Amino acid sequence: MTRNRASRTATRTAALALGAVVAAPLLAGCVPNDPASSEAGGDGPVTLSVSSTADACDVSAAEAPSGNVVFSVKNDGDEVTEFYLLAEDGLRIVSEVENIGPGLTRDLVVVAKPGSYVTACKPGMVGDGIRADFTVTDSGADTAPTGELADQVDAAAVNYVAYVKDQTEQLLTGTEDFVAAYTDGDDDTARDLYAPVRLHWERIEPVAESFGDLDPSMDLREADLEAGQEWTGWHLLEKDLWAPEPADNGGEKYTPLTTAERADYAERLLSDTQELYDRTHAAEFADTIDAAAIGNGAKGLLDEVATGKVTGEEEIWSHTDLWDFQANVDGAKVGYDGLRDVVLAKDEALAGDLDERFETLQGLLDQYQEGDGFVAYTELTPDQVKELAAAVDALSEPLSQLTAAVVL
Repeated sequence: MTRNRASRTATRTAALALGAVVAAPLLAGCVPNDPASSEAGGDGPVTLSVSSTADACDVSAAEAPSGNVVFSVKNDGDEVTEFYLLAEDGLRIVSEVENIGPGLTRDLVVVAKPGSYVTACKPGMVGDGIRADFTVTDSGADTAPTGELADQVDAAAVNYVAYVKDQTEQLLTGTEDFVAAYTDGDDDTARDLYAPVRLHWERIEPVAESFGDLDPSMDLREADLEAGQEWTGWHLLEKDLWAPEPADNGGEKYTPLTTAERADYAERLLSDTQELYDRTHAAEFADTIDAAAIGNGAKGLLDEVATGKVTGEEEIWSHTDLWDFQANVDGAKVGYDGLRDVVLAKDEALAGDLDERFETLQGLLDQYQEGDGFVAYTELTPDQVKELAAAVDALSEPLSQLTAAVVL
């Protein structure tokens, strides 16, 4: 999970294609300016500029016609920021672009369907963000690919849906075993199962996070708790299994969960996992996956690595961050591989660059494999962490071009 998950009441829809329709609160700040414009005099994608500062999220238009839409997000503030396109309920994340440093510009490409939405900037990547309503009108345009390209995109979507279902199936089975060991007090077995089971969550994290109520319930970190918020999920049990010393627990002696508390929290985790399985196996789930969803999801997974795993903040008690790191890379690679034929046809150089950088990053990760898993994050030297972070950054840049290369 990423930082400040608790504050992420907004959640991602598995579909980065737009189409949701529920009501959303307008909190503050976004300023609709000029009408959205097309780069190609009406035939190209609609491009809107977004300026994110400490107290504003200025989108150049409050509406755009349906079709391919590019939000060109510039960070004009002093803190790292994020930009979200949310469903009308203000909860589900339609698509997002994270980790935009001061002075930088990053594009978010979506295939927009008619409907009502909410835009949000999150300077400092905390809180609910600075929000405004956003409307996609019906342009009547059909932007779907045709011919061989359409077949390749359809195949990528079908395969990715199958991949997500397979991961949730393995996650459910593994969680059943983990929960059984944990509630029986077999902590050694539970500790052994923790990281391998979580791999399946981390591989599909953007999709899993799209079900907003499940994400904070299952994957919230203690550091991201808001005042009055109940802590549940994987990381609560992680802390109980790897009980910290007072020096690592704010100076307080850690109090283990009682048997009854263990049973309660374990059952909630299993119930949430079953719900995730059910939602990804529902007939309508496949309709939410398209090329933009896969491409933006792949980039989102690399952002997860950059902002949580490579820093060692994700698994602060077990230090199994490299397992999550590998899983995020796995998921991003699966997404890219599914779209690779399309990328090859439209931008061969980009495909070559992505191939090379994925291989480089995997080669670095392989150095830290130990048995069926990885060494603890705490065994890495600062230089090794720096090398991994640089490889993530090197891959992140061409991966940020994937969706545009495939969709536009």
